[in-house]
Amino acid sequence: MPNEAAKPRIAISACLMGVEVRFNGGHKQSPLCSRTLVDYFDFVPVCPEVAIGLGIPREPIRLVGDPDHPAAIGTVDHNLDVTQPLADYGQQMAGELDDICGYIFMQKSPSCGLERVKVYRPNGAPQDGGGRGIYAKAFCARHPDLPVEEDGRLNDPVLRENFLSRVFVYAAWQPLRRRGLTRRDLIDFHSRYKYLLMAHNPVQYKVLGTMLGDMSKADPNELGPRYFSALMAALKKCATRRTHTNVLQHLSGYLKRAIGSEDKQEVQHLIAQYRLGIVPLVVPLTLLKHHLRLHPDPYLAQQAYLQPHPENLSLRNAI
Repeated sequence: MPNEAAKPRIAISACLMGVEVRFNGGHKQSPLCSRTLVDYFDFVPVCPEVAIGLGIPREPIRLVGDPDHPAAIGTVDHNLDVTQPLADYGQQMAGELDDICGYIFMQKSPSCGLERVKVYRPNGAPQDGGGRGIYAKAFCARHPDLPVEEDGRLNDPVLRENFLSRVFVYAAWQPLRRRGLTRRDLIDFHSRYKYLLMAHNPVQYKVLGTMLGDMSKADPNELGPRYFSALMAALKKCATRRTHTNVLQHLSGYLKRAIGSEDKQEVQHLIAQYRLGIVPLVVPLTLLKHHLRLHPDPYLAQQAYLQPHPENLSLRNAI
């Protein structure tokens, strides 16, 4: 279970925390971030446009040109080109914010949007598809394993649970990385996140198990970063009712000798109801955790899947 005493740090577009830094002098406060998540995370607000010297209020900028390599140009004064300053600031902050465990970006922003940001032709006509904000692209290039998400997508319960699960996994890895990895560290870490990985990505669950299966000659400080990159990429895939059901069945298997036939039937009934979409994930999980408290299993006791984030966030009540 995550250590709730030490809040993971998450960088966030400042406007989402209610800071009035938008081009029009306003904000885009996210109630989820500024009222709910703030109790569990230490937020670091950042506004790259203000940081590079653009005023409040200011002329809006937009992306123009090649969607893969657009320029950030003023909408009124086309000679205003802040592409390089935004990219440079992204590189700078990627170096300074080396202790964060996630980043929540402002969607559709020409500086901070992660995807589908409008890109215009030089004549002002919008192009099909979209691009990535200049600052966000530069920042993410330096932190490819970091959990990142846009504020709007966090309104989806599945995407929200996925992102915050990854934040806590990332936070758990950092102390190991900083002190230098041992083979035991890698085995213990993988063991702890085994069922979470199985729920998100059954294929990579097998691949990563094989990667660590024969590391007798490997340097853990060389293998560790490769393993962790593969793990974070695998966890980006959202778990489904089918994959969660598979994990629930594995967990229930540990109880087959410990509980009676009626209790077994109840567990199977609730797992089936979850699979069919009748009840949320929290229902069969709560019953399984109840039985595991009465019949503890040391291997399951360490499984992050059972509580990958603080219980009071209630993230599994809606999935």
